[in-house]
Amino acid sequence: MASFAKFGNDLFTGKRSFNIVGRRNLWYAIAAVFIVLSLLGIFVKGLNFGIEFRGGTELRVPGVSNMESYEGRAAETLRAEAPGAAEVSVTQIGTNTIRIQTGELSVDESNAAVSALAEEFDVSAEDVTSSFVGPSWGETVTNKAIQALVAFLVLVSVVLALYFRTWKMALAAIIALLHDVVFTVGIYGLLGIEISPASMIGFLTILGYSIYDTIVVFDKVRENTEYALESKRTTYAHAANLAVNQTLVRSINTSVVA
Repeated sequence: MASFAKFGNDLFTGKRSFNIVGRRNLWYAIAAVFIVLSLLGIFVKGLNFGIEFRGGTELRVPGVSNMESYEGRAAETLRAEAPGAAEVSVTQIGTNTIRIQTGELSVDESNAAVSALAEEFDVSAEDVTSSFVGPSWGETVTNKAIQALVAFLVLVSVVLALYFRTWKMALAAIIALLHDVVFTVGIYGLLGIEISPASMIGFLTILGYSIYDTIVVFDKVRENTEYALESKRTTYAHAANLAVNQTLVRSINTSVVA
């Protein structure tokens, strides 16, 4: 911990420095590759929306003592009782609860699936729960999230333009913000991670962390470059690079937390 603090202090004082600004073309190229991969995950592979968004039936089997091959056993049991069921998703919750999600089942199919799952995993049928989740709630959350995102971007753009007194920094901050969100959503798409309402809240949280970190970095850039232009002892690029190094440890910590 002490060595890390010393490392951060060396970066802040300029005793140690990474040539980040001087290699900006390399970072642009790496970011472009990540963005392309993210867009492929979003628009080509597609996003795996949870049942809250697409609607369907969810069954939960608690108190399972034998979790061996639970995914295959649960899927086969459900399909035996509901042959026409849509794609089945089986996940483990905690240490001994199984969650099965599929398309909408009829009342008879749902009751039969509950009994069969209880027998397969040796639990009481009364403990197995079945619920239908409509897509309207998830659709509402998505629409509100999009509205919040648009309003957020507009307000942030205005505030940043007024704060930094230049549209260039405001535009750069918005691009950085979109980069972070697209990259995060792209990872979900590439890995097939389920997107739930909690994920949507997480995406919006990342927006806050991203813009906050960008403001701190840009504020330090403005401080250093104003001094550089007044003293004429250094170049704009060198002063900006010092600012990025001075805030590097903080940016790493913020990114890890986010």
